[in-house]
Amino acid sequence: MTSILLETGRLRLRRFTRADIDLLVALDSDPEVMRFITYGVPTPRATYADVILPRWFALYESSPLLGYWAAEDRDGGGFLGWFHLRPDRMDPDEQELGYRLARAAWGRGLATEGAAAVVRHGFERVGAAKISARTLAGNFASQRVMRKCGLAFEKDFVYLDDVIPCRPESERAAVKYSIMRADWLERRT
Repeated sequence: MTSILLETGRLRLRRFTRADIDLLVALDSDPEVMRFITYGVPTPRATYADVILPRWFALYESSPLLGYWAAEDRDGGGFLGWFHLRPDRMDPDEQELGYRLARAAWGRGLATEGAAAVVRHGFERVGAAKISARTLAGNFASQRVMRKCGLAFEKDFVYLDDVIPCRPESERAAVKYSIMRADWLERRT
């Protein structure tokens, strides 16, 4: 049975299942999709099977309102990518927003539509006090999405070498955007 988290005008966000592994591998096999994540290196199928999906399924069990959700076209049902809201690994008192969409979904406002819905879910249903997102400094498209769904620039930082290994510090330069619950509520009125 498919567990749907939410729907927007054009998107349906649902929990992943083991049957989705080929969709995830195909998504991560596009060097342009992975350009600002792994510098174009695809995620191996075994990594999804043995590490990533088990971690995602464990998050569903421990925190049913948090996790990674497959983004599907609401009309045709096609896989478009994913969104997540999870405990932030760098700032545990925050929830982290993330997204990864197939190139065919780019430029249509779907990232903003999905991210805004996940932010709303985070504040209204999860009860988050703060939601943040991070990206490499050169990923201007992702930063634009963050701003459009209400997050504001918080700080520059450099990813540690264990997060983005084998890259010089200049290639690990990143930015953090965030929004507090009170600010999000104020913007809604």
